[in-house]
Amino acid sequence: MATQSQQNPQGEHPQMDDEIRIDDFSPTDSIYTPPAVKSVKEILGADTNDESLQKYKKQLLSGNSAEGVVIVDANNPLNVIFTNLSVVVDSEVKHSVPLPPKEEFTVFLKEGCVYHIQFEFYVQREIVTGLKYLHRVSRMGVGVGKETQMLGSFAPRQEPYVYSSNTEEAPHGLLSRGKYRVRSLITDDDKHRWLEWIWHIEITKDWHHDQPSQPSRRSISLQH
Repeated sequence: MATQSQQNPQGEHPQMDDEIRIDDFSPTDSIYTPPAVKSVKEILGADTNDESLQKYKKQLLSGNSAEGVVIVDANNPLNVIFTNLSVVVDSEVKHSVPLPPKEEFTVFLKEGCVYHIQFEFYVQREIVTGLKYLHRVSRMGVGVGKETQMLGSFAPRQEPYVYSSNTEEAPHGLLSRGKYRVRSLITDDDKHRWLEWIWHIEITKDWHHDQPSQPSRRSISLQH
């Protein structure tokens, strides 16, 4: 969860009902230039006379060939398919949520616990470069921070990829307890919006054992 130190430097608090603007998460002083977009066939077809390079590219693009590309789900037009989000507390998976979620959900965390987020996803058809996870956090309608997690670049393959975010410590103290609204986006160097969803993290004094009555939302209690 983003901390107060990650607030908008101008002191502005974007409304969570607005979609995430990718450019707001791009560092203004970055000299990084995304690579030119090339298809798997273009990559495999280049430098055909260099045997060692061809061998390396085939290892990198495992499962791809000049005759075809990897298709994980022919009915899904997306090249990047996120299937699961897990919240890991003290090195133990406490709960997993299928992606995309059917509705907003709430995860309960005990104040001060150490946790991280884990994603499972597939890449099909083409290489994805600079895949990243963005989220913006608000509390009681006021933005309190934003965060970027760089996942990396991935080639298509039949097996899922698993990514674990940086470990964080949940806020603690009386003033930190309560519910935080999180708007999340999976994007990449080409600014594709692969997946967007809204969820909630509730910080409690102790581990939450009872599910609150929220008919319109699915709540998840993480017990330790």
